[in-house]
Amino acid sequence: MAMDYKSAGVDIEQGDALVEWLKTDSQSPKNPYGKVLSGIGGFAALFETQFSKMKNPVLVSATDGIGTKVKLASAYERYSEVGQDLVAMCVNDLACVGATPLFFLDYFATSKLDQKQARDFIGGVRSACEHVNCALIGGETAEMPGVYQERDFDAAGFCVGVVDKDAVIGPHLVKEGQKIIGVHSSGFHSNGYSMVRKLFADDMDQWIESLIKPTKLYSNLVADLMNSSILLSGVAHITGGGIDNLLRVMPPQAKAEFKGWEVPALFTEAKTRAGLGLGGLLRTFNCGMGLMLIVNQSDEDQVLSLVNQKGHSGETIGSISWAPDATEPQWTWDGEAL
Repeated sequence: MAMDYKSAGVDIEQGDALVEWLKTDSQSPKNPYGKVLSGIGGFAALFETQFSKMKNPVLVSATDGIGTKVKLASAYERYSEVGQDLVAMCVNDLACVGATPLFFLDYFATSKLDQKQARDFIGGVRSACEHVNCALIGGETAEMPGVYQERDFDAAGFCVGVVDKDAVIGPHLVKEGQKIIGVHSSGFHSNGYSMVRKLFADDMDQWIESLIKPTKLYSNLVADLMNSSILLSGVAHITGGGIDNLLRVMPPQAKAEFKGWEVPALFTEAKTRAGLGLGGLLRTFNCGMGLMLIVNQSDEDQVLSLVNQKGHSGETIGSISWAPDATEPQWTWDGEAL
């Protein structure tokens, strides 16, 4: 009996149908730095840049995935949430240097292409892209029977943004006496789920609504802060590794002195179940702070006000001290090095 591609497990017609749905249901975002000339459906996408508002435009790139949170999405058929996760993990990273996202591409791989699964997932991607005025310019959908089983899938995201070279945020701006403001997370976001799934395996149904919540999108907030009179000296997306992520945007002489904050119950539950100490918890999960901002003390109140105005919530969680002879940045929690 002759074998064709479909009998081998790959249905080209399903892939074509998904592309047509995307082409007819997609809109180009209103981005001040460019527009899509040719997007989904071709061999490659075209994006026309409009950088006249910038003196020295620099392209910025980021790529990431969702991790094993995809297993929860498959088990509970909750795909749109992890679609937002995929976008957020990339655009939030771009925001850490002050970049505005321009366009996004996704890679979606599964055992057998299911229209509802794919549309729910890519719909979540598209909705998140629209929220941050970023074009979903293209991507790839792959059927890989034998690699993935049943409803299993995986995804990766790729984003390109732009920032004016003179406005890049980084360790060179961090100074002694500045304040650290934490912007609250929605939960675990999409990090640590290999551990989370084991910790909550026996009563997952009771916790799924909290565990499936998508990563918050912070790039619009950072853009609004940059467009104000506020000087952002450091921005850290708090992902796997917890508090240690802040060290990535600090110079060697800087120490982050956290005064401590009330860690949400979801994280303390994980701490109890895992038998972790506080230091281990803070170095594993975001513990309620999905983004950290380093700002001048004189801007503290204005930053907190703008964070709340933009639909987020936050609080001052620490300050920057200085150790001139230090060879690497450090942090303390309530005066202790955990």
